[in-house]
Amino acid sequence: MDPAVDLDRALAVAKEAVAAAGAAALAHLRRGIVVETKPDLSPVTAADRDAEDEIVAIIRAAFPDHAILGEEGGERAGGPGELRWIVDPIDGTRGFARGGAMWGPMVALELRGTVVAGAMALPAQRTTYWARQGGGCFRDGTRIAVSAVAELADATLSVGELRRMIGNAGIVELIRRAASSRCYGDLAGCALVLDGRAEAWIEGGVKPWDLAAPAILVAEAGGRFTDWTGGPSFQGGFGIASNGRFHDELVRATR
Repeated sequence: MDPAVDLDRALAVAKEAVAAAGAAALAHLRRGIVVETKPDLSPVTAADRDAEDEIVAIIRAAFPDHAILGEEGGERAGGPGELRWIVDPIDGTRGFARGGAMWGPMVALELRGTVVAGAMALPAQRTTYWARQGGGCFRDGTRIAVSAVAELADATLSVGELRRMIGNAGIVELIRRAASSRCYGDLAGCALVLDGRAEAWIEGGVKPWDLAAPAILVAEAGGRFTDWTGGPSFQGGFGIASNGRFHDELVRATR
């Protein structure tokens, strides 16, 4: 770990940022939501933009020289260095706009391609997860760990957006072989693995900000995170998070 990076301070900032973003989003939810459509046809609301503004302001106050990549604001340049914050102000905007509970902000700090600290929150459920490299993963102050289920036949599989998955015959076969499959979607799908309620989460066709925070959270909860080829990158938008017991089997299937 780079000695110049204060991971405890970075983690505190990540936690503060998701709390502020969650509060901003909940305020909009109480007032009512107007949904717009972005050029890529994904939904966006004023709450997404306000939540990202809250996150960016908190990061900039603590680390003015760090670069930031946000879903709504794109790349924001920083000073010299290899540190970048990756921000999703509301993961699950569609569910948020319909009054659901499985949405929330995610914030992660990346150093040379590796996420070293991160946090995510489910504000409607009053739940927050956080982790830093080497420090374990926590939910609302309690250290958590992935499950010990060792076989796919006994496992619960958490799957992302189905329309992105059903064309992959390997994933369909995993769903058929697993004891059960769940499709809560977005960061709530990852939370199942962190809470030990599912053994694997497969997500694809998304963006780096959808996978950056989950990558460090799952790893620090004792699990394993890779892309669909088995590599460590979250950048391509195709991720597998698991308790690690049959991870290679999942990679072979998605590949």
